[in-house]
Amino acid sequence: MTWLIVGLVLFLGVHSVSIVAPRGRNALALRVGENTYKGVYVLVSFVGLALIVWGYGLARQAPVQLYTPPAALRHLALLLMLPVFVLLIAAYLPGRIQRAARHPMLLSVKCWALAHLLANGTLADVLLFGGFLAWAVADRISVKRRAAAGLLRSPPALPGSGANDVIAVVGGLAIYAVFLGWAHAWLLGVNPLG
Repeated sequence: MTWLIVGLVLFLGVHSVSIVAPRGRNALALRVGENTYKGVYVLVSFVGLALIVWGYGLARQAPVQLYTPPAALRHLALLLMLPVFVLLIAAYLPGRIQRAARHPMLLSVKCWALAHLLANGTLADVLLFGGFLAWAVADRISVKRRAAAGLLRSPPALPGSGANDVIAVVGGLAIYAVFLGWAHAWLLGVNPLG
């Protein structure tokens, strides 16, 4: 469990710098250089993610069960996962979905984390998915505050396209189907359908 926690602290910690100190993040990037800051950010993120994967795998070998979700919640989790990959793709493709969701990546993380909390009840699950859910909620609140304070650096808006929405929906649902039918069991050893 220790490695999972260390990984979460590193990964979510580096992703929370702008939440807790938006001016500090910008000042640090100016002081060390934007590319150096981004390089360290990527390195810490990668190490954190690797530790999360490793620590979660270790924690699953001796699970501590906190609750046992009823079957109905597992079905709800499958339904809640439907928009996850659509939103994930829409985060990078300007269109109506991106505009309506405002921050589709954060909404995707919230749906993913909540779905997994509904379907899983071990301590490792609560730490992993609860941690990501709490981070996504905090980041969404922070984004609103940073935007109101003029601290949010947004890239120039690209023109939206209906084709991007079609790509996001078709691509997202296709990825969901692959994960549901094969990839989740292959990557994680857990068949979400059985």
